Amino acid sequence: MESFLSSLRKFNTLRNQILAVFLSVMLFVLAFVSLVVYDQLGGFFRQNAERQIQQTAAEANGRMETLYKQIDTLTNQLMTNSTVQQMLLKMLEGENMNYGKLESLIKIINNTYAYSDGISSIELYNTEGKRIFPFDGKNIFKVVDSKWVKAADKEKGKLVWTGKDHGNSSYSAAIRRVSLMDRWFTNGGYLVVRISNSYFQVQGNNQENGQNDYMMLLDRDLTPITYDYGIDIKSIIQQEEKSIMIHGQEYMAVTEKSALTGWTFVILKPMSFLLQGVSKVRAVIVLAVSLGFFLFVISSIVLSTMITRPIKKLTNTMKNAKMDELKLNPESNSSLEFIELNNTYNKMVERTNHLIQVVYEKELLRSRTELKALQAQIDPHFLYNTLNALYWSLEEKEEEELAEIVISMSELFRYTIGNRSSSEWVTIHDELDHIERYMGLMKMRLGERLLWKIAAPPKLLGVKIPKLIIQPLVENAIQHGIENKRIQGTVLIQLEESAGGDSIKITVQDNGPGIDHKELHQLNEEIKKENVSSFKGIGMALTNVNKRLSLYYDAYSLGGLHLESELGSGTKVVFVIPAGEGIKGEYKDNLNSG
Repeated sequence: MESFLSSLRKFNTLRNQILAVFLSVMLFVLAFVSLVVYDQLGGFFRQNAERQIQQTAAEANGRMETLYKQIDTLTNQLMTNSTVQQMLLKMLEGENMNYGKLESLIKIINNTYAYSDGISSIELYNTEGKRIFPFDGKNIFKVVDSKWVKAADKEKGKLVWTGKDHGNSSYSAAIRRVSLMDRWFTNGGYLVVRISNSYFQVQGNNQENGQNDYMMLLDRDLTPITYDYGIDIKSIIQQEEKSIMIHGQEYMAVTEKSALTGWTFVILKPMSFLLQGVSKVRAVIVLAVSLGFFLFVISSIVLSTMITRPIKKLTNTMKNAKMDELKLNPESNSSLEFIELNNTYNKMVERTNHLIQVVYEKELLRSRTELKALQAQIDPHFLYNTLNALYWSLEEKEEEELAEIVISMSELFRYTIGNRSSSEWVTIHDELDHIERYMGLMKMRLGERLLWKIAAPPKLLGVKIPKLIIQPLVENAIQHGIENKRIQGTVLIQLEESAGGDSIKITVQDNGPGIDHKELHQLNEEIKKENVSSFKGIGMALTNVNKRLSLYYDAYSLGGLHLESELGSGTKVVFVIPAGEGIKGEYKDNLNSG
């Protein structure tokens, strides 16, 4: 395995890589262009064939409509014949038919046969469904399904196609109700007509080049009137796909539905026959691609050799150099790029020893600098011990107020600086204690101008939050909301649990000068983008908090930090964190503290 891999590495040269890339790109381009051309030509032939077949289907459907109209006209004439109308009217009034009337009826029906070759038989029934021609008294419901009788009643005289005859599938039947014109077009009986399916016969099942094409006529229920060829034509029509598979061959299906009859004319044409012209184009494309690829292989080999030969020469020069001495590479008549590369290499050789000395001196300097930096670091415990010593000194001198300030500063630094073992997560209780100490120190500087209130339900005080996630917002509120006012200002820190108890809403609000709508919108957008250079201090603290929220709560969809403000009405900073179980405790209201 190792020997096989080592033999493969020998072929991993720049020349072979360039050759492989060139050939891969060319092969991809040729294949892509060939497929696009072939697909476009195939689509063109397909569309052209589909238009021609669609036109043939429309013409054939027009002929079918003409034959249908002929039968509709003949049966309508028979239905409205005065003799037939009077005969059915008398029967409806209770009179019986005599021999003379029946003989007249036979002549009228025989005349109807003479006008059409398609009508095989005509049957006349009275309103009770009893057949009065032929004269056997057979009931209509034994001949025609009751649903078609109801359909004929609903159509009130229009021809209703019932499909293939139950007794003989070579015939199809139609029914229409005879409406008595002299009796307000009431029902006088029914006329049933049988038509030979060959009357609507279309040319189909033609064979050309050993492949069949099919032409079929379907009724409203998609039942074949003519040939069915053993094909499930109903599922083919319902799929609404122009390309279908029949007996392992692909066919193009074209349908044309008649608005007059509701019948559907279907033509199925072999796809291979339609795309015979594409095969010749495919052969030409394959030949052109093969020739183009061969020529590109030759040109790629020549080009890759020209590119890599000077580089290989330079590489051999570098391999033969000693560790303490680099040889210059002789100049060659090559391309401008390689001449520049060779000159650069020669200059590099001349400067190598000098650069080694420079790098050595820089390493010494960096080591000394790092040592000084380590020596300059201050141990936080030294700061805490110094403040504690100052605290006890003030206690001995009975400077209790200053002593309290010093111890507050000590606790403030201890919380802020911490040490390497301190956690990045603290409870809300600890964070709010730190804010209380910070506000106490700020009140020394601002005096009566500063009031504050911390409102937090006791059950939330044990929830873990990132350290110093609220304090920068409080500092921001004092700096930009309170310090700029000469009158008394208020800072409100409020924590609220959501209705579902799964999150905590934290709000830091001041009653400072506020921010106008345009600047507020821009500031919110810049905070989301972590780009607040144009807002200096006001945006930096907000962006840092927002970035920490996104880092610590990456698995939650919290929405980040958001500002709300109006000119003259102060500013509110709001963000949401996941909730947890708290501990008992509460904070006093400092709004009225002195």
